[in-house]
Amino acid sequence: MEKHCMKEKPRDLKDKKRLIRRLNIIEGQIRGIVKMIEEDRYCDDVLTQISACNKSLTSIGREILKIHMQTCVVDNIKDGKVEIVDEVMDIIRRFN
Repeated sequence: MEKHCMKEKPRDLKDKKRLIRRLNIIEGQIRGIVKMIEEDRYCDDVLTQISACNKSLTSIGREILKIHMQTCVVDNIKDGKVEIVDEVMDIIRRFN
């Protein structure tokens, strides 16, 4: 059996609770979109909700990236692991 290397990032409890709360809100938005589809709601209304979800996901992604930069990236650079810059550039490319 092949082992997969998973990096871990212990998070501040306050940050973790805030991020989970925001993700739970997005999950509710998604459930709302499912219900709209089930109820045959007008396409424009569904698309508006999808757009709102996309913006919410992008927002939380940026917040996690900010935390990543302030913690993991700074720590790696201090430890001389400058290859972290390539990882961050890849993350930024995925967000565009």
